[in-house]
Amino acid sequence: MTAHTLILPLPAQYRIEDVLAFHARDAEGLAEQVGADNVRKAVLLDGVPVLFDVRLGAAAAACRIEADGALGEGAQVLARDALRNILALRIDPAPFADVVRDDAAFGPLVRRQPGLRIVQSATVFEALTWAIIGQQINLPFAISLRRTFIEQAGRRHSSGLWCYPEAADVARLDLETLTSRKFSRAKAETLLRVARLAAEGELVLRQDDAPERAGAALLAIKGIGPWTVNYTLLRGYGYADCSLHGDVAVRSAIGRLTGAATKPDIAQAEAWLAAYRPHRTMAAAYLWASLSQPAG
Repeated sequence: MTAHTLILPLPAQYRIEDVLAFHARDAEGLAEQVGADNVRKAVLLDGVPVLFDVRLGAAAAACRIEADGALGEGAQVLARDALRNILALRIDPAPFADVVRDDAAFGPLVRRQPGLRIVQSATVFEALTWAIIGQQINLPFAISLRRTFIEQAGRRHSSGLWCYPEAADVARLDLETLTSRKFSRAKAETLLRVARLAAEGELVLRQDDAPERAGAALLAIKGIGPWTVNYTLLRGYGYADCSLHGDVAVRSAIGRLTGAATKPDIAQAEAWLAAYRPHRTMAAAYLWASLSQPAG
C-alpha cells in the first residue's frame, strides 16, 4: 500500500455538515463511512483501489490517500480531482450569491443558508452511473440499487470498504447480473452501454472536458436524456450552469417559492430558470435546499 497526505484549505462559510450529509446517504456505509468530522470513501482509479480518508477542520481538510498499489501520474490527477469533488470545492457559490443578493426569490434563501455548495461524485463515471441508477425512482430504492451495483462491479479496498467501480469493471457484467437484482432492463442496458463505450474509449469522461462537448456526447447515447445529462454535468463535471428544469423536486420548489397553485411544467421551469444563467447549478442547489425549509 502507498499513502500520502494533502492539506486542502477550506473557504470561509464552509458547511461541513452538508458534505457529511451527502456522503452519509447510504446508511450501510458500503463505500463511504462518515463520522462526526470525517469522511472515508473508496473508489477505483486506473484499476487501483484507493481510499480517501478526509478529516474536516475549521479552516482546512487533512486528506490521507491510501492506494492498494502504485498510482501513475494519470491516477494521481484523478485522485486530486476526486478530493475536490468529495469536498464540494469545484463550484464557487459566491458569484451566484452576488447576483441574487436583491432577488426576490433567491435573496432570502441565500441569506438563510450562506455558503451552500454542490457536493460532487468522486469521478465523472460515478456521477453518470448514479444519474442513470436514480432515474424515475425514489431515493431509498436508488441507494439500494447503487449498493448492489458497487457489490457487483466494484472491489474491496484493503480497509474493507468497497470501491466504486470504473467503466471497465461494469463493462464486464452481463445484463442478467443486473436485472436479477431489481434493475429494470432499460436501466441495466443503459448502464452497460455507457460502461462499454467508456471502456473502449468511444465515450470520453474527463473532468476537464468542455461541458458542451460532454453534454452532446452523452445525449447521443440511447437511454440518456436531458435530465441525466444535466445531472452528470452538475455532479461529475462541476458545470456551473446546469438547468435542472426536468427535475421534479426543482419544479416543486419553484412552484412553492413563487406561490403557484401547482408546480410548473418542464417548459415553464426552463423559462423561469433561464433568468439565472450562467448560475443555474447554484439555483438548483438552493431550490433543493428550500424544500427542507418552512414555506415562505
